[in-house]
Amino acid sequence: MQILVTGGAGYIGSHTCVELIKAGYQVVVVDNLCNSKISVLDRVATITGTSLPFIQIDLRDRESLEQVFSEYQFDAVIHFAGLKAVGESVAEPLRYYDNNVEGSLVLFQVMAAHGVKNLVFSSSATVYGDPATVPILEDFPLAATNPYGRSKLMIEEMLRDVATSDPAWCIALLRYFNPAGAHESGLIGEDPNDIPNNLFPYVAQVASGRRELLSVYGDDYPTIDGTGVRDYIHVVDLAIGHVKTLVRLLSKEAGVMAYNLGTGCGSSVLQMIQAFEQASGRRIPYRIVARRPGDIAVCFADASLAQRELNWRAERSIEQMCTDSWRWQAMSEDRFSFA
Repeated sequence: MQILVTGGAGYIGSHTCVELIKAGYQVVVVDNLCNSKISVLDRVATITGTSLPFIQIDLRDRESLEQVFSEYQFDAVIHFAGLKAVGESVAEPLRYYDNNVEGSLVLFQVMAAHGVKNLVFSSSATVYGDPATVPILEDFPLAATNPYGRSKLMIEEMLRDVATSDPAWCIALLRYFNPAGAHESGLIGEDPNDIPNNLFPYVAQVASGRRELLSVYGDDYPTIDGTGVRDYIHVVDLAIGHVKTLVRLLSKEAGVMAYNLGTGCGSSVLQMIQAFEQASGRRIPYRIVARRPGDIAVCFADASLAQRELNWRAERSIEQMCTDSWRWQAMSEDRFSFA
């Protein structure tokens, strides 16, 4: 079966490409490389022994996307492509709606025109907003608190409307929590083009000396140590979740399914810093700064539905996330200039 992976050169996309190839799927990647590097696909090929067809396009470029769908016969699409930083979305909301919502709209229109109606959508736990209780279940109210989350929620609603209008669509909405870690080979990991927005790559760059110190956004939340609590999930576990979702998607009657992909456990920012210090043997200097707009205090999943229906559960520990992240950073150091 042939699968189109949008944003496949990105962090989660590249790890999912590895797991798709291991599972026997043929993979085609499209990516505009706005926050990724084409070299990651060479490393995916090294890991898997398989080269991936790659087309550099922006999903909003309808003509180019039409050409891709005309050239290949896709059985399904896994849609990762999109901007993903909460703070940046608060500062630049129109950019997020244009890129994430418009790009998705064009993709779905082209899919419909070519009769490709199997879709795994990379959604986010941010669609739950600030939940009244945790852990979070899939049937909790949806109310995002920032433009990034709202862009994901808009796309989810768009897809539900599409499935209602055309019962041939089979759609999975994967609401995942905080991806971390890297492939155990050390060949692929999170490698943003600019200053990292996520905790793990920033911590890794501080540990390696590339960055001077980490900013911790707020220490006055109602949590164990005042810092934000999140559900950190190993990116390989997350990638495997996409493959298991695809298996169910391609064997199930049409409709829309939503699944949380998380560990079911929350860890604070300071706890993650301590775990990374232990894994790396390096001190992580940090400073407390003001809360970041759009952030919430606590967010972690109830992922029991995915375990029951997808036969999936997160298996890798926080220690392994930190160890794999540090291995990836250490093996990548020769690509950077450090102070």
